[in-house]
Amino acid sequence: MILKINTKKPSFITAIVLSIFIIAGCGQSPQLNNISMNNRLTEDRFNIPPKIRLGSYASPTLGTFFLEPNQLGTHSYRFDFKEKNGIVYTCKAGHVDISHVREAADWTAYLAAITYKNLCSGNCDFSFVLKEGSVCFVHLSYPDRWQIMSPAEKENLAFDIAVRLGEYFGYTAGTWHEILTWYGYKSKMVFSEFPSAFSWEDTFSNLLGCNIGAYALRDTDLSYEDSVRYTIDKAIQELDPQSAEVAKDAAEKVRGLWFTGNIPPFVNMLKRNFDTGLGDGFVTPMLVDAVCPCQNAAAKSYPVPNLDFLAEKGFKMKLQIEPNVWEEQKILKVVSDNANRLRKYIEPERDFAVIMNHIQTETAKNIAAVYNSGFVSKPKT
Repeated sequence: MILKINTKKPSFITAIVLSIFIIAGCGQSPQLNNISMNNRLTEDRFNIPPKIRLGSYASPTLGTFFLEPNQLGTHSYRFDFKEKNGIVYTCKAGHVDISHVREAADWTAYLAAITYKNLCSGNCDFSFVLKEGSVCFVHLSYPDRWQIMSPAEKENLAFDIAVRLGEYFGYTAGTWHEILTWYGYKSKMVFSEFPSAFSWEDTFSNLLGCNIGAYALRDTDLSYEDSVRYTIDKAIQELDPQSAEVAKDAAEKVRGLWFTGNIPPFVNMLKRNFDTGLGDGFVTPMLVDAVCPCQNAAAKSYPVPNLDFLAEKGFKMKLQIEPNVWEEQKILKVVSDNANRLRKYIEPERDFAVIMNHIQTETAKNIAAVYNSGFVSKPKT
């Protein structure tokens, strides 16, 4: 947990009066009325996806901005010149990409809002589109007692489930993006984003952002954007942040060890963080050794969102991803039993572990090839 949100003072959020028929087990149920005035998931801003932010490598290469941790600016779901994005260094989490943090928070909110609307409509099946164009299909079953719940009980439960699923979907989307970039995804249709795939700061930054987005959705004291801003600042402070100069120096210390090159996308990443929490349920960030202000610092692991809460609440859910990108056949071949009959969907709960094992095997081969080329010296052990 990052911090405890003060929920005593309600915010004045524009109410959206809904006339919704709940369908339990895909059958009709009584109408829901009196939607809470403080339900953030009904805000108009979440009717459209959040803005796209440009991330940056944590290496001291062209286009990377190292930020002072106490000067991160505001946060905006849409466009705002006062929002600052770049890299900060913390003793407990290493480099953190603030752009990834912000984007993950906003996608968590957006996907939670989509989920909430479908829960309130009792939909057993719904879908949403990720920023790369991949389509996610959600198959949901409701608890047996859903039909006999009061409207207030349903609303409260729908909100709780939606926020938790939004955090899970947001983190899954972040991991999926890293997978796509590993297999050569080109957001601008020119250069592959492979060098940035699972770079040492990305996964933890994504996870931190999803965590912050979920907190902000539950905060009724501040507006969503103010809550994200406050919570980012609070989270970074808890991770023992260092100056922009230290952040850049830390990146320079791993030149030739973790990366080579100066100009994206012509950068070779020799070190990546493949810890997505599939093993122990936690992501452990990577720290740079010998950063003077951070002597003897220990990495702070964060738990990843999971689906355990669904069974506790009587729900069941299956998520399928239709890649819908040029690189999809490369990925589908990894998880398909028959190379001539590829699956159409990726199921994260089943397939992500298989994909990650394949990626790590490829990485070992690629790193060996780089060292064998003679252009990079293998570090001494």
